[in-house]
Amino acid sequence: MSIEVNNESAMAADEAELARLGRFVLDSMYVHPEAELSIILVDKDAMERLHIEWMDEPGPTDVLSFPMDELRPGTPAQKTPAGVLGDVVLCPQVAEEQARKAGHSVGEELLLLTTHGMLHLLGYDHAEPEEEKEMFGLQRQLLADFLGKEAPTETTL
Repeated sequence: MSIEVNNESAMAADEAELARLGRFVLDSMYVHPEAELSIILVDKDAMERLHIEWMDEPGPTDVLSFPMDELRPGTPAQKTPAGVLGDVVLCPQVAEEQARKAGHSVGEELLLLTTHGMLHLLGYDHAEPEEEKEMFGLQRQLLADFLGKEAPTETTL
């Protein structure tokens, strides 16, 4: 499994933990072990440019997902085919603001956003109430399972 984490922002982030989370989510979703994922952390200006260009919405956002091979979750009996899952782009500055409001650390918020972005890459969405219930439930479960196995140095989500 190839997971590349690039921090192009000015904020420190635990890149190794983000990579571990990426592996955990892909394993949990039965994605082929040769799948590729990129996690990129950018500053507010870069995120705002991406948000305008790809979503036609003003201002920076917390996470954007750019799927490549449109891989979907597999099953225990049949993993997805190998391929490029895509890119998850995070903005630690926006994550910091959200973490403060939510009462947890920036690291925890980045884990949440990474999981959210990866689920989008795997075809999940939250436009409709039933989709939102499914996606956010899965997101909570994946994070709880990850944190139970690999507790971060900061407080748990």
